[in-house]
Amino acid sequence: MKLVCLDLEGVLVPEIWIAFAEETGLEELKKTTRDEPDYDKLMQYRLDILAENNLGLEQIQNTIEKIDPLPGAIEFLNELRELTQVVIISDTFSEFAKPLMKKLGYPTLFCNDLDVADDGKITGIKMRLEDSKLNTVKAFQLAGCETIASGDSFNDLGMIKQSQHGFLFRSTESIKKDYPDVPAFEEYDELLVAIKKSL
Repeated sequence: MKLVCLDLEGVLVPEIWIAFAEETGLEELKKTTRDEPDYDKLMQYRLDILAENNLGLEQIQNTIEKIDPLPGAIEFLNELRELTQVVIISDTFSEFAKPLMKKLGYPTLFCNDLDVADDGKITGIKMRLEDSKLNTVKAFQLAGCETIASGDSFNDLGMIKQSQHGFLFRSTESIKKDYPDVPAFEEYDELLVAIKKSL
């Protein structure tokens, strides 16, 4: 059985934190996993900024409600799901992802959860498991699946390199330069052709 594993933000939808940074004017929130490989460090940085500015889950969810999938993402995902099983493996949180999943037609999503206080303040994160993208792909492989993975950031490289076939999609020039052995694509039709060949 072949299974396609996709990152969410930057691949199918815009980066949530960048959209929120633009909404609030807090430029420092534009830092993403493309910039900081250590996800725990990145999230603590974000939570500190939220606390300093008295921002909570509701304000972020209000921004997310306005986010639409990237142009062509729905068509790409629909065509892919006609060919094989597809799962989205993301370091985002279920509290963020729900409206985005609705817009994408409710694909299967593996992600994390937030700790949220009664007043809506985000107090921490609950990661599903350590190095979740890599270890989720390993679990699928233990279950007898051959995986094909694609993502755009540092935190996707584990699952991309672990998979039988892996691709970068709309990544940074520095990541592409550091990993020249990983095929990189900019358009959905290019990625779809590569995945079809892998199938």
